[in-house]
Amino acid sequence: MSENGPDGVEALPMRLVDVPAAPAGCRDRLTERARLQWWAADGGDPAALAEEFLAEHGVDLRDVSRPARHAADGVCGAALYLSAAAGARTAGGPPGAPTPVPALPDLVVVVYDHTDRPATPAPDRAPGGWWLGRWRDSWTPEAHADAVQAVRAAIGRGDVYQVNLVGHAAATYTGDPLPALARLAALPGARYGGTLAGLGWAVGCASPETLIALEGGRLVTRPIKGTRPATEAGRRELLASAKERAEHVMIVDLERNDLARVARTGSVRVDDLFAVRRWCDLWQAESTVSAAPADGLGLAALLRAVCPGGSVTGAPKLAALAQVAALEPVGRGASMGALGWVGPGRIDLGLTIRTAAADAERLHLWAGGGITWGSDPAAEVAEAAAKAAPLRALLAAG
Repeated sequence: MSENGPDGVEALPMRLVDVPAAPAGCRDRLTERARLQWWAADGGDPAALAEEFLAEHGVDLRDVSRPARHAADGVCGAALYLSAAAGARTAGGPPGAPTPVPALPDLVVVVYDHTDRPATPAPDRAPGGWWLGRWRDSWTPEAHADAVQAVRAAIGRGDVYQVNLVGHAAATYTGDPLPALARLAALPGARYGGTLAGLGWAVGCASPETLIALEGGRLVTRPIKGTRPATEAGRRELLASAKERAEHVMIVDLERNDLARVARTGSVRVDDLFAVRRWCDLWQAESTVSAAPADGLGLAALLRAVCPGGSVTGAPKLAALAQVAALEPVGRGASMGALGWVGPGRIDLGLTIRTAAADAERLHLWAGGGITWGSDPAAEVAEAAAKAAPLRALLAAG
């Protein structure tokens, strides 16, 4: 685990903060105050560490049920990133296969102060430009299809109802990866578009999915499940699919149960069910589930309740995590975790689907989908490829 205090960051030049969900009016006048980086091997509870570190540095989220206001000066808030492996730990599940990006921490908290110093433009890029090599997948289409069949067999035995399977790909690069990762935010439907970076690593996100937010005094999650091509025929097919609706409702029920663990009794409700939204050239089904936070609810307890997100695990959650750990050959790294902003009276964390990461040598990308008894292996392989395609194209652009 590592921490940087103000002395370690004040000498750095000001840069526009590009963290997903950061306050739009503050992004050009923020300076890093303190940073926490934690890896699973460090031990401890990442949810508790995040809550404690934030409180120590002026972002007190030990009771999110109390109204709080964003101040125009002083501490603004913080970027918060939690990996899928860290989320599995908070839930009491297995961590899964080793990450392909060991330089990337499993928890990052970066606290920002408001400043009067103007942000400076990004520096000129090094000569030679950007080059991205060929993507190499961590499993073949045949291995992916076999994993789908293994999940169907587990469902047939009654071990699980649904499991989300995720594949990984990596490509070598030359040049600066951060501009390529930043381009992902421009993808249509990227509600949580943005970047976060540290020494030897960077993450770029184009996620459309809300893992957990605090909006108008209510906790909100927006699970996404169900995908079709963004055509009129695709929209009709998605709306008419009994398989997709059953898969979706299963996850909505899981999210209702997750929120009920930290909600005021009787306050959980489904505000919108199976609404069709567009992300790039895909239709996806999204629901909205909300609840009033229980009195005294802290950020740590909230993270333990909702991480990892039900739409990227399956149901029941712990049984699905066991299947994920057994079947996925490569860890989920930056994907299927949480990334966004927390501050006084505000929580807005996206689920890190449609997310890429860079280390010193390679770019990494993940994509997958939910598997039910009615899943067709070839269709599941094609769906994962369709989700990854817009990111691959944009990352390769010069």
